[in-house]
Amino acid sequence: MAERTIKDLSPSRALATRTVFEAFKILKAEGGELSGKEVINRMRKQMEFEEWDKEVYEKTGYVRWESILHFFTIDCIKAGYMRKTKGTWYLTPEGEEAMKLGPVGLLDSATSLYRKWAAENKPKKTDDKEEEELDIKAEQTQKASLGQLEEQAIDGIMQSIRNKNPYEFQDFVAALLRAMGYYTPFISPKGKDGGIDIIAYQDPLGIKTPRIKVQVKHYPENPIAADAIRSLKGLVNSGEEVGLFVTSGRFSNEAERFAREANVHVKLINGEELVSLWQEFYNKMPDEDKNLLPLHPIYFLGSND
Repeated sequence: MAERTIKDLSPSRALATRTVFEAFKILKAEGGELSGKEVINRMRKQMEFEEWDKEVYEKTGYVRWESILHFFTIDCIKAGYMRKTKGTWYLTPEGEEAMKLGPVGLLDSATSLYRKWAAENKPKKTDDKEEEELDIKAEQTQKASLGQLEEQAIDGIMQSIRNKNPYEFQDFVAALLRAMGYYTPFISPKGKDGGIDIIAYQDPLGIKTPRIKVQVKHYPENPIAADAIRSLKGLVNSGEEVGLFVTSGRFSNEAERFAREANVHVKLINGEELVSLWQEFYNKMPDEDKNLLPLHPIYFLGSND
């Protein structure tokens, strides 16, 4: 029997096959990790879509191809081909290996593994296979919709951070450090940039080591270069202090490599990790600090898997 091609598929399945494989290629090119928003943005630029693909669902307001992509990434997650955490998408080694199957083979494999997982983890309520299939699709649709909502929420938080001025962003980082249990006796006043923006201690007197010297850069659009990390490293005393560099954007590959290989510990926090940490420690903040970026929880019916 001849292998299936995209032309053999239904319009929705064909669109899913194309978009999932393109998303995997983008993730692979980025070393296996990228924000879901950026994956979508690159797909908009790199792929050609028909008018039908770009139609907006009236009930949800979502674009057809984006919804279909989210829907079928559930197959890929359950197959072990990818992960999603706090808006970031990860390509697993198994997913990279599955790319060798080609676009159709990749998604067929993921769907097959998802159905196997669903059959093993869901108690059978009926012998009606058609009804069971509908239950699986309903759950898959719900998870895909929740995934889109989560990514939209993270994007909204990121936009609020981008809209802050540099001093508001500095106060935002200091508030997060306090929520994490650190003391911040020094926060750089407005004026000329002198290098260290925040000093954080583990105890009120700053006796415990290591102490943290923090540099904050509000560059949401431009990546932080290695020279900036090198400058921070020069201000850190090995053994007694560690460096922390926080940006509202991202770091260049060279900057990340320099931090890994530096002979003093320099931790890097990019915009996505910053959002994740703010969500994690938000409930430990006093109201004054929460007001720097207020969040409101929304609860959905979940599952045990």
